[in-house]
Order: sequence, then structure tokens, then C-alpha cells
Amino acid sequence: MIALTSPSHIAILGAGLMGRLLALELAREGHRVDMFEAKGPEADGAAARVAAAMLAPLAESAITEPGVVRMGQYGLTRWPELIAQLQEHVFFQQNGTLVVWHRQDTADANRLCGLFEKNRRINPTLPALENLNAQRLNDVEPALQGRFTQGVYLPGEGQLDNRQLLAALEKTLTRLGVNFHWHTPRETTDFAPGTAGQPDLVIDARGLGARTEWKSLRGIRGEVVRVYAPEVTLQRPTRLVHPRYPLYIAPKENHLFVIGATEIESDDMSPASLRSVMELLSALYTVHSGFAEARILEIATQCRPTLPDNLPAVRWLSERVLQVNGLYRHGYMISPAMLDVTLQILRTGSTELAERFDVPVHQPAGV
Repeated sequence: MIALTSPSHIAILGAGLMGRLLALELAREGHRVDMFEAKGPEADGAAARVAAAMLAPLAESAITEPGVVRMGQYGLTRWPELIAQLQEHVFFQQNGTLVVWHRQDTADANRLCGLFEKNRRINPTLPALENLNAQRLNDVEPALQGRFTQGVYLPGEGQLDNRQLLAALEKTLTRLGVNFHWHTPRETTDFAPGTAGQPDLVIDARGLGARTEWKSLRGIRGEVVRVYAPEVTLQRPTRLVHPRYPLYIAPKENHLFVIGATEIESDDMSPASLRSVMELLSALYTVHSGFAEARILEIATQCRPTLPDNLPAVRWLSERVLQVNGLYRHGYMISPAMLDVTLQILRTGSTELAERFDVPVHQPAGV
């Protein structure tokens, strides 16, 4: 496959999270980058816009594979480096994750904690969780004082503000000379890379937009509520164990909270149902009664691009067309690792990082 030489002309399809990160690194290396996006600069067509942007490898280890967990650990180190390249402010916090539950859900919580411990045995570099009694829970999260009698603290985990990040990336890319083509959907077949007047390389990072060529992609629907709650102060992302809809609350700056729970096998992007919103907000109120006076800023839905095994992959369609996809619900957690996997493949042809993270690299048919 092609090995990049500088300066090359690169077309990137899709200006979501993965596309913007790739454009950032490639433009900084001196490549000429054209970015084609079906929607506008606000990333309103991207799953990355409707997300809590939690960076929680131990918490997610309960539902994913060890390679994804390793990518999440890698991202916790890599994100500060990437954010430092942006001149605009992006909220980044690494203050751990809190997991709490009501007394009637203790059995489910014990099963979850058992999974955490099992995965720590598989990956001993994961930090040890801390079991919290009522007093210690009050010390860790004073805002929840008296509301729960037990919980678990997962140290070292983090989060960022996804919308601040997407906006900061767009502004930085503009300064770096990236040529944006907004409201300009493109397929890989619209290009003949390597021929006169064409880019040297095409990178397809369109998420679900790539389904015309990556047929096994499917959508996993998520529903997220953003609220302003001046009466609530949480110091870190908080997860509520629940038998039907495990809830997460990601506190951003200035009393903005991103709340989600649902995960539905569907590519339906219609508005959220009354039932799902009622269940989500009812569970939210049980975490902190101050949410009763919260102002609902937005109820949003989006579908995450997902491959059959729920794991990401890199695929060469031809010698000069590369696809990166399948980040599922772990986009912010694993995108720094997927970025560096892709860059290593393009720079050197090596798949050392891909092997480290168990990321398959598919070759073109017949190769």
C-alpha cells in the first residue's frame, strides 16, 4: 500500500471526530488536506456531536474487549497532547469515575464490580477500583451526601467537552490551511487517487456514511439529554447501576450536564421517545434531587457506526484508499489510538500499534 511522502495531497471524507483528528496530524506534517463533509462545520451529522465524551477504560471493560480497554488507556495519555495543539480552550478532566447504585440494585452492582476485577486480572495495568462505604462516598463526592450508602471509585478515568473539541479542531484546521468542502458528500468512487489532478490518497472516515461501501456497518442508536443544573455540582462522571437502563452523567463546565443511558440496535435517527426520556430523567432525579429544577437544553439522538463484532477496523479498499470505521460507543475513548494506528500504517506500513490494540487491518481483495 502507499507510503506517504511529504508533501502529499490527501482527501479526507467525513469531518467528524476521526476525520478532524487525522486532518490535524496530516496538516501539521505539511500535507495538503481537502476535507469533504455532507453537513456543516458544527458536525451536526456526526455521532461525535451527540456524546458524553467519557474516557473510561475500566468502566467500559465490563462490555468490551481487552484491545479496546488498552486503546482507552492509551487515549488518556494522548488526549492532553492532542488538545495542547489547539489554541482554543477545551475542557479536559481526569478525575476518575464514580459508580453508585440504590440498595435494591446491589446484586447487579456486585456482578458489575466482579467484571471490573476480572478485567483487572486480564490487564494488570488498569488501576485498582476503590470500594466506598457511605462515609468515603461522601468524601469522594460531597454532592451525593446521604443519597447512597455504597459505591465504587475508578481512579484515573477522564472526560472532555466534545463540542468544544470539535469547534477547536475546526478552527485549528482552518489556520493550518485545510480546505473544507462543507455540504459536499462524496464517495470514494468519486476519486481516482494517484492520477493527474487527483489526490495522492483518500481516507474515508465517514462513519455510517460509508455503508454504501462497507456493507457490514450498522447503526447503534443513542439518546442524550443536555441540561443546565445550577443546583448540582458533581466532580466527575457518575454512573448509576440499574437493571434496565444504566445511566451516565457527565458534568461539563458551568453546571452543564450530559446524560445518557439508551443503546438500541437501530439506525433510526428520529427524535427520542417519550418513554425513554421519562425513564432517563426519572433515574437522573434519583441521583440528585437538584436535577428537578434543571433546564433541558437539548434532547438529541444519533447512531454510532458499528461493525459486527462491535470493534473498530482499518480497511484498504485499494492501494490509495483507506477506510477507518467502527468506533461504536467508544469514539472519544479510542480515537487517539485509532489515529496513531492509521498514521503508523500510512507513514511506515507497520501494523505494530494495530497488533498491540487488536485492530484488524484488512487488505484489498486479491492482496
